[in-house]
Amino acid sequence: MSQLSTHQITVCASCRHKGDSCRPGYELIERLRAAIAAAGDAIPEEFEISGTACMAGCDRPCTVAYFGSRKATYLFGDIDPDEDISDLVEFARQYAFLNDGWCSSVDRPGKLRKNTLARVPASMIAIEPVAEAVQ
Repeated sequence: MSQLSTHQITVCASCRHKGDSCRPGYELIERLRAAIAAAGDAIPEEFEISGTACMAGCDRPCTVAYFGSRKATYLFGDIDPDEDISDLVEFARQYAFLNDGWCSSVDRPGKLRKNTLARVPASMIAIEPVAEAVQ
């Protein structure tokens, strides 16, 4: 049984361009899988790449999310399967090296600098002694 990757890229498979019936997410998934595989050792960690139903970025197709164990999560919108693959691959390489996943917008490659819809910090569990919390 194989272990799941600690890094994931999820692409919205529901997104459509306004007035069009195409769903570019499927094309983006295939191109991204091929590009990540071609990058080989340049990306030191494996990325599981999959599609999902709506990620609520409907006005900004394609929507892409990067997740990592104990890392910030990123949501990008307006991603074009024909133009933005190299930026997505470069961000995967960069993200793999970030201990907490945190980077500023100026450090992100190309279009991802301005097309960030959200950055969600890694969840942290805070445990406070009950006696101190009551006081």
